[in-house]
Amino acid sequence: MIAWMNWTVPTAIFFATIASILLVMTVYEVVSPCVERKGFLPIATTRGDRLFIGLLSAAYIHLLFLGLTEASLYIALGISVVWLAVLLRWG
Repeated sequence: MIAWMNWTVPTAIFFATIASILLVMTVYEVVSPCVERKGFLPIATTRGDRLFIGLLSAAYIHLLFLGLTEASLYIALGISVVWLAVLLRWG
């Protein structure tokens, strides 16, 4: 049924991580509902908005590393995790 996609261990880890993040954010939202706030982003955002922006920007960071450098993607992963943490905290 899902033979069209190459389900490797890194692929499974990636999707499991995204699913875990969404599950944790959902539980956190139920326990502690958030309100919109304005950080350094030019718009008022909720935690979910900042998570979405962070995941989207992490994809762009990885694409830039793939297109412009020969460096390891672990560097892009580190930059993405730091960026997501900054965005969720102060964004």
